[in-house]
Amino acid sequence: MAAVPYHPTLAGNRATRNNLYASLWIWLFICPLAMDYKAVSDTSSHLAQILLAVPTLFAGAMLMLIAPRFAEHSRLRAFVSFALVLAVPASIITQLVKGNDFGQYLRVLLPFVLFQLGFIVACRPWQEARIEQFEKAIFWANVISLAFTFVYGMATGGPLADVRYRIVSATFLGLQAVLLHEFVIAKRFTVLTLGIFMATVIIELLSVTRSLLVGTALLFVLAIWMSAPSIQYVVRAMLRATFASILLGAMAIGAMSFFPNVAQHWTERLFYAEKDTTTGKDPTTITRLAEMKYQYDEVTSTTLSKLIGEGYGHEYRYSPAYLPDLKGQMSKTDFYAQHDWAAGHNFWVYQFFAGGLLFGIAMPFAILYALMRALITYRRWRAAVPNAPYLPVLGRAILLTAALPATSIGGNPLGPRFSGLIFGLSLGLMVAMHVQLRRLGARMRPAPVPPQPIGGGSDDGPGGVGPSVPGDYAPRLEPRLVAPPRMRPAPAPGAARPPADAVAGDDERIEPS
Repeated sequence: MAAVPYHPTLAGNRATRNNLYASLWIWLFICPLAMDYKAVSDTSSHLAQILLAVPTLFAGAMLMLIAPRFAEHSRLRAFVSFALVLAVPASIITQLVKGNDFGQYLRVLLPFVLFQLGFIVACRPWQEARIEQFEKAIFWANVISLAFTFVYGMATGGPLADVRYRIVSATFLGLQAVLLHEFVIAKRFTVLTLGIFMATVIIELLSVTRSLLVGTALLFVLAIWMSAPSIQYVVRAMLRATFASILLGAMAIGAMSFFPNVAQHWTERLFYAEKDTTTGKDPTTITRLAEMKYQYDEVTSTTLSKLIGEGYGHEYRYSPAYLPDLKGQMSKTDFYAQHDWAAGHNFWVYQFFAGGLLFGIAMPFAILYALMRALITYRRWRAAVPNAPYLPVLGRAILLTAALPATSIGGNPLGPRFSGLIFGLSLGLMVAMHVQLRRLGARMRPAPVPPQPIGGGSDDGPGGVGPSVPGDYAPRLEPRLVAPPRMRPAPAPGAARPPADAVAGDDERIEPS
């Protein structure tokens, strides 16, 4: 089916389209936090981190002021917006009740504020040129973050085993998701995208992080599923997936040839991490489970905490139930000395821990629901109108947003500030493109034919009752079959003709001529 010419019906006014500083605000909103970093210690100065956040917040406020207004209501956008209001502004209620350290509260809350700000800015009905600028800024900000985080992590010193947690950018899987869209769905292979993906593979191998490997595999499977909107495309999708797998595998093998020790580290991590311990259990997995168990037990300890949570910045520890599983890996003193107040490693449990039933579970559910609705919309349009406008933007936004739950396998995607901003932008773009395509579908749908007035709607035709006026419709009357006139034989010559009232109700007899 040919593409239908499309003009965004939700576009903003002329002042928004011709704003000379819109491009500046977009790049200033997204790029500064790409050079955000994790301090070596809590006692280090955070002045540079504060200075990076100031232009982002200022540019975000300017974009909110010049953003186009909504022309119609969207239930999906309203639902996601309401869930974010419960998770971010309403968290002040829990803070006032629980009385957590206000500095800790603000530091944990800031990534969530950036997430909501990114959604508010990106879900607006921007023009095509502005959407293209948003996508370019997001892509290059992710590339800058990838390079800066790797260089900064290696520069902090120490062996690879110590810095491997610092060389992975906060939006690592998000960048891979956009590149997978180019390779698997769009079938575009350029030197630039292949080089960037090769860099991500090298960093992923050097980090020796299993959760990243699982996240990449899940995003790859999702990209394959999105590229095959129906059964007849499955074979083609599998062929493309096979080719992409061979290409990515060759990249991984080539990267491992430059770092021979990496293969040994991966082998130990995958097959011997549990065997090398006294209890036969992976210590990383045990510590994550101990953290989640403590958070769940504390938030469900009282009815009030179960309703409103413990609040952002509330301290948590390891659950004593998992102390025996860490025998030989951590002493009892070190185990009970562990405490933290940053956003927990598990995004889903921490949201319940911080916000409870009222303020915590709405946002994770809204993200998954919006992702599901957008996936359904994408597959329907790709099957019917594969070259529809904004469909590629929706595909990239879906994969970038899907990197949020993929990242949550190994950590909290809304812990770092930059990832909070990027995932908020991707969620906003995804919802905006979903709304645009639904409006386009409504415009492409043929209009229903209105019922015609009695008599044909024209005073010129036979049986006309006057000109047809829009809205001047009468009830439609179905035609009824009428019996034809009955034929009776003529009376014999000289016979008396029957009286007229003898055949009352009958038609006139028809005599043969």
